[in-house]
Amino acid sequence: MYAVINDLDRQTTVREGDIILCDLKSDAQPGASITFDQVLLVGNEGSVQVGKPTVSGASVTGEILGEVKGEKLIAFRFKRRKNVRVKRGHRQRYTRVRISSINA
Repeated sequence: MYAVINDLDRQTTVREGDIILCDLKSDAQPGASITFDQVLLVGNEGSVQVGKPTVSGASVTGEILGEVKGEKLIAFRFKRRKNVRVKRGHRQRYTRVRISSINA
C-alpha cells in the first residue's frame, strides 16, 4: 500500500516503514506522533483511489525521529571583468518522520 501526501505544498510518495524528510516543524518532539490529513492518492494492489483534491477519510500517521540538516547549497553570483563575486550558502533544516500506517 502506498500514498501520495501533501505537506506544505510538497508532494511525497510514502509506504509503511519509509523515512521521509518534511519541512521543519519546530514544536515537534522526537517520539511524538504526526498525522498527515492531505492524502492525494492511495494505491493498494492494483486499485487506486484518486482524491478530488484529497481522498476523504484517508490519513497517514508517522513517528517523528528528530531534526536533521540537508546538504549545503551554494548560490554564487559573478560578473566577469567587473570584480563582482558574491557567495552565499544555505542549509535547510528538516524533520525526519518514519511512516507507521496508512489509513484509507
